[in-house]
Amino acid sequence: WYQRRVRGFFKFPVVKMLSRLSVSASNISNLSKCSLNSQRRFFSSKDTTKLLINGEFIESKTKQWIELRNPATQEIVSMVPISTPAEMQAASNSAQEAFKSWRNTSLSTRSRMMMKYHQLIQKHQEDVAKIITTEQGKTLADARGDVFRGIEVVEHGCSFTSLMMGETVENVSTNMDTYSIRQPLGVCAGITPFNFPAMIPLWMFPLALVCGNTYILKPSERNPGASMLLSQLLLEAGFPKGTLNIIHGTKDAVNFICDDPSIKAISFVGGNQAGQHIHNRGSNNGKRVQSNMGAKNHATIMPDANKEHAINSLIGSAFGAAGQRCMALSTAVFVGQANEWIPEIAERAKKLKLNAGWEPDADIGPLTSPEAKNRVQDLIQSGVDEGATLLLDGRNPVVPKYPNGNFIGPTILANVKPHMKAYTEEIFGPVLVCLSVDTLDEAIELINKNPYGNGTAIFTRSGAAARKYQHEIDVGQVGINVPIPVPLPMFSFTGSRGSFIGTNNFYGKGAVNFFTSIKTITSMWRNDDIDSGIATSMPILGQNK
Repeated sequence: WYQRRVRGFFKFPVVKMLSRLSVSASNISNLSKCSLNSQRRFFSSKDTTKLLINGEFIESKTKQWIELRNPATQEIVSMVPISTPAEMQAASNSAQEAFKSWRNTSLSTRSRMMMKYHQLIQKHQEDVAKIITTEQGKTLADARGDVFRGIEVVEHGCSFTSLMMGETVENVSTNMDTYSIRQPLGVCAGITPFNFPAMIPLWMFPLALVCGNTYILKPSERNPGASMLLSQLLLEAGFPKGTLNIIHGTKDAVNFICDDPSIKAISFVGGNQAGQHIHNRGSNNGKRVQSNMGAKNHATIMPDANKEHAINSLIGSAFGAAGQRCMALSTAVFVGQANEWIPEIAERAKKLKLNAGWEPDADIGPLTSPEAKNRVQDLIQSGVDEGATLLLDGRNPVVPKYPNGNFIGPTILANVKPHMKAYTEEIFGPVLVCLSVDTLDEAIELINKNPYGNGTAIFTRSGAAARKYQHEIDVGQVGINVPIPVPLPMFSFTGSRGSFIGTNNFYGKGAVNFFTSIKTITSMWRNDDIDSGIATSMPILGQNK
C-alpha cells in the first residue's frame, strides 16, 4: 500500500522518495506484515477511505464522496465517504452493544491493553507521520511531533488506574460508611480538526476507552488516514470489536453525534462557529460537551528579553506548521524598544524554506486547502487596506517543483491596531501580526481585552515581570520564555474564555472527570440488623442513637 501510494501521488521512484523522507528502502521493506496489511484494509485498491464499524473496515454505500487531495500537489489521495444515516446508526449500535461487556472489563486489564496500544503506536509512528504529511501537508519533522505528543497522552492514560480511585469516609454515623466510585458514562464521541490528525484523536478515544467507555470518532474529512491507521493498531492491541467505531462526513455526521440519545459525551476541537453549535446542540440534548475552539495567542516581548531566544522562538511558533496550530504565537506585542527587533525578525523569517512536507529541506509546508490559502491571503490584504505595514509578504511564492501547492510564505504585518480584521480574526496561516505598546501594563490590558484565552507567552529576563504577567494575564496557558506552552499530559489543556466552552478540559485529571460519573454510596451494616425495626422519621446523619 505504501509503495503504491508513493508512486501514485508523488510521481517519484520509491527508493528516491524514501531517501527524501530520510528513510531507507530496507526499512520500509522491513515494516511488519501486519502494518502493511492493516493499511490495505482501510484503503481499498480504489483508494477509498473505509468506515470502522464493529471491528470491521467496510466500504460505505454512500453516493456522496469528498476528494482528499495532497496539499502540495493537488493530486487525489483518497475518496472520503459521507456516511449514510444507516451507517452512522450501525456505528452507534455497535458502540452500545460493546459497552455492555467493556464496562465490566477490569481497569487493570484495560490499562494493560492501553500499554500494548502505546507500544504499537511507538513502533509505527513513522508510518502515521508519513500519512499526515501526505494528507495534511505539514513537514515530516512536524508530523513526527504531532504523533509523539499524542503518544505522550496515551502513555499517561496507561496510569489512569490511580486517577480512577474514589473516596471513602468511614463511620459518618454509627455503623454507616459513605464512599464514592467512578463509573464510565457509556458511548462517547469525538469530532477532530484537520491540523493535528494524530494528536487530537489520541487526546480523545484512548482516554475514554481506558475509563470504560466505548467511542465513535469522526475524524476530519480532510485527512482521516492517521485516525484509520491508529484505529487498526487499536484492534491489533486487542481492544474488542465495537469499542471504537469511525464514521466520516461533515454537517450531518456532526448533528448525528449531537442528537443520538445513546451518546453521552462529545469532545470537539476546531473553530468557534462549529464549536459553539456542537456545545449548544449537544448540551440541549443532555450530553456533556468539551469544546476547544479558536485562539489569538499573544507573545509579549520585553526589551530585556534574550533577543536571540525570543526572535527564534517567535519565528518558529508563528510560522511552523504553516501557522495552522491552535497554540501558534500569531500575535506579537513588543514593549518599548523591543519593537526595534521587528525588521530583524522579517529578515530571518524570509529565509525559511517553502517546500512539500516530505522534502528534507522543508521548513514550512502548504496550507491544508485552496480555500484556506485564499482566506489567509484575504486577511493579509485586509491588514494592508486598513493601514498595517506589510513588512514581509509571503503571498504568491514560487515553489518550483510544486507549483500547484497551497503555499503561503512567512508574512509579517507591523503597526497593527486592535480594531483591524487581521487582529480580531484568527488567521490560521503563516502570518505574524505585530503591535507595539509602551509598558507591560499596556500589554496585559491589550491581551485581556481580546476574547480568546488559549495561550500566551512572555519573553523576559525579569522574574518580577514574569510573575506579574502570569498573575494578571487572563489566559488559560502561559509560557515564560516558552513559545508554545502546551501542558504535558499529567496536567490538562486549559484554554479559557472564548477558546473553550464545556464541562472539563482535555486529558489529565480533566479527562477522568469528563469521561466518568461519580456515584456516592452510603451503607449501613449493624450488628442487630436482623431486628432493626422500622423508622419513619427523616434520617439525620452524624447523630448517634
